[in-house]
Amino acid sequence: MIEKLKGTLLRLTKLFISMGFFVCSGVGNLISLLMGKKAPGTCVAVHYHEVAPQHRKRFARQMDTLMRHAKPLAADYRQPLQPGQHHVVVTIDDGLLSSIENAIPELVQRRIPAAFFVLPGLLGTVPRLAEFGTDSIGKEIIATADRLRELPRDLITIGSHTMTHPLLPSLSEDESKFQLIASRAELEKLLNREITLFSFPYGEFSDPLIQLCREAGYQRVFTVLPIPAFTDPREFVTGRIAVNPTDWGLEFRLKILGAYRWLPAVFAWKRKLLGNPFQQHPKVSESKIHTRTA
Repeated sequence: MIEKLKGTLLRLTKLFISMGFFVCSGVGNLISLLMGKKAPGTCVAVHYHEVAPQHRKRFARQMDTLMRHAKPLAADYRQPLQPGQHHVVVTIDDGLLSSIENAIPELVQRRIPAAFFVLPGLLGTVPRLAEFGTDSIGKEIIATADRLRELPRDLITIGSHTMTHPLLPSLSEDESKFQLIASRAELEKLLNREITLFSFPYGEFSDPLIQLCREAGYQRVFTVLPIPAFTDPREFVTGRIAVNPTDWGLEFRLKILGAYRWLPAVFAWKRKLLGNPFQQHPKVSESKIHTRTA
């Protein structure tokens, strides 16, 4: 009960700070326009983990909100952003069957492209991803290769999430290479698709791991740092903000509008003040520490 209350207070704190940040950013943008400066294109990438049946309607409402406030983009988009236009990229990690059954139909109905990051070594199984922290997905099943093949290629991009969802910085270089290379090769073999995108499990990454991703043939990798996305058409590392079907309406709207992009600065300040809780992995996002997202 106390932990739940603390979590709610933390969400409220972030929400109010983000509201202030959004207002200040809006004022700054207005001043720039009055000075004759053209508004640049902006983009935010969001990531889900699961969309349970009881949350499908809430997810659908979120996608309606997204369509009203932004232009959806594919995760492999590599062109300059449209000036003056806000964009959103939708990604879903882990490849859970519930996401295919509840999220994909809503995305297809609205023609919203999305990236689906899957674990080829765990297809068709109930994964055990709760050993790092307290978060759990219960009895969720990861989709089979047959279900993945049925996904519309024009809207759903498949990416790798490693073979078995390990904590990559805790592995040796050879083990990390296996997770990166084998997962890409296995997905391409199973699905007859080119796999160019990758998402880091638990959000943990480092400069050496990013270099290994380049060497493995990926064209873009995704983290869980809530920073603006696609600031450069050629960017290799793209940040994302965690969203959930249970997010409050205003909370979700502020997330997709980029109002939570102040968080990385707070994370950096906190590391300097208190020390990094992941000293051996200084690039880890502090978003949702001790959960699967982190």
